[in-house]
Amino acid sequence: MTACHARGRNPGVARAARVLSLAGEHAALWLLVGLAGAVMDGARRGAWLRATALTGGAHVASMGVKRVVRRARPAHVAPLVRTAGRHSFPSSHAASAAAAAVAYGALGVRAVPPLAAAVCLSRLVVGVHYPSDVAAGAALGAVTARAGARWMRKGRP
Repeated sequence: MTACHARGRNPGVARAARVLSLAGEHAALWLLVGLAGAVMDGARRGAWLRATALTGGAHVASMGVKRVVRRARPAHVAPLVRTAGRHSFPSSHAASAAAAAVAYGALGVRAVPPLAAAVCLSRLVVGVHYPSDVAAGAALGAVTARAGARWMRKGRP
């Protein structure tokens, strides 16, 4: 985590990490992607909306786990962004990003997985999560989306 956070000393890296962290706040980026997909791909609107629901559901699930675990955010580094809460495990950004990568990836959107990985890494660069927070969040998001994959594709030709 300290090594990733040190990359934030580069102003360009810090700026990119802040933008990615802001975009991933409350799963906003991923919900917008899903809604845009539903609008632009009318033939698979239902699948897009269900994928968006799975992505939002992963975010909500991570927030629930966070309330139970109550792990404090890293105190040994100065964060580059403000956070919505003070608990870090699991990373809700990582949960929604991984869910989006799995769900939207299943719909053929190849740009989402690398962007999701960048959002996950941004949480380490900005210094608000331990690597285990991000890994647990990503696992939770991926499992949530994978578990709902059949429901997501319901009615899909």
